[in-house]
Amino acid sequence: MDLEAAGVKLTDLASCGGCAAKYSAARLEELLAGFVPVDAENLLVGLAPADDAAVYRLDDERALIFTLDFFPPVVDDPGDYGAIAAANALNDVFAMGGMPLLALSIAAFPEELPTEILARVFAAADEQVRASGALLAGGHTIRDAEPKYGLAVVGTVHPEHIWPKAGARPGDVLLLTKRLGTGIVLQAQRDGIAPDGALDAAVASMLDLNMAAADTVRPFEPNAVTDVTGFGLLGHVHELASRSDVRVVLDAQALPALPGALELAASGVRTGGDRRNRDFAERHVDSTADAATEALAFDPQTAGGLLVSLPAERAPVLEATLAAEGVSAARIGRVETGSRVVLE
Repeated sequence: MDLEAAGVKLTDLASCGGCAAKYSAARLEELLAGFVPVDAENLLVGLAPADDAAVYRLDDERALIFTLDFFPPVVDDPGDYGAIAAANALNDVFAMGGMPLLALSIAAFPEELPTEILARVFAAADEQVRASGALLAGGHTIRDAEPKYGLAVVGTVHPEHIWPKAGARPGDVLLLTKRLGTGIVLQAQRDGIAPDGALDAAVASMLDLNMAAADTVRPFEPNAVTDVTGFGLLGHVHELASRSDVRVVLDAQALPALPGALELAASGVRTGGDRRNRDFAERHVDSTADAATEALAFDPQTAGGLLVSLPAERAPVLEATLAAEGVSAARIGRVETGSRVVLE
C-alpha cells in the first residue's frame, strides 16, 4: 500500500515519538517515592532500586526477566515503526544480561487506519522478536486517536549473572555501543531540516538489536550495564553513578554522534524530552562541554546502545572483540570514587 498516496503519515498522528514520549524521570521519582517496595525473597530486581526490567528467581539456575515498553510512532514507515518499537523493548532484556523468551504486543491505533498499516507494524515486530530468539505469542489492541505500539517481554537469566545499573566500581571504564542523537535527528526530520542520510542512519541504528553487543560483552563479566533510551545518556549515567555510589567522568569529545546530530544540535534542534531530561539530571552534572555536545548527551534515545561499565584492564580486549563482531563501541568515560557526573 502506498501510504503517501493514501495521505497517511504515522508521525502526524503523534504529539511526539519514540522514547521522547517518556514521562518525565523527575516526576517518576516523585511519583514512586511513596511506593513501599515489595518484600519478596525471589524478587531480585524490582523498585528498590528500579532497573531496566524486573527479575524474579525461579530456582538456583533460572530467573525470569520481565519488561514492557511502547510509544507513539517515530517514523512514518509502519514496518520500521513496528521493528523499532520491538527492538526497544527487547533491548531491556539484553541490558539485564538475559535472553528474550516470549513477547506480547501492546497496541493502540485509530480505527480509521487501514488494516494494512497495522499488519505491517505487527509483521515487522514479529520478525524482530524472532531475530532475538523469542516468540511473539499474541497481545492486546485497543482503539486510540494516537497510535502506540510496543511489547511486553519475558526473558531468562542466571540469578548470579544479572547486569545491574548499581554495580559500577572505581577503576572501571565506560563503553557505549551505539551513537547518540536519534531524538535530535527525528525532530529535525519532523521539522523538515534533517540533512540527507541522517534519518536513514538513525533508523538503521534504532533497528539494530543489542543482542550481538550483549553476547559479546557477556564473557567479560561487566560490573554494570544499562541501555541508553528516553532519559538520555546523562540521565542514565546519573542513575548508574548514584545507584553505584560512584563518580562518573565522561569525555565530551569521545561521545559518538549519528551523522548530522551534532550540527543539528548546534543549530538549536531539541525535543521536548531534552527539557525533561535536564529537569531530572542537570543538577547532578558538572559540565564544561559546549552546548551542542550537552544537547547530544541529554537527547532522548530510542532503541539506544548498551552502556557498559567494566574494569579498565578488560576494556581493550572487549573493544577489539566488539569490533571483530561488527559492533561499534566507543570508550566514553571512567568511574572514580566520589559522586556526581562530570562531562568534560
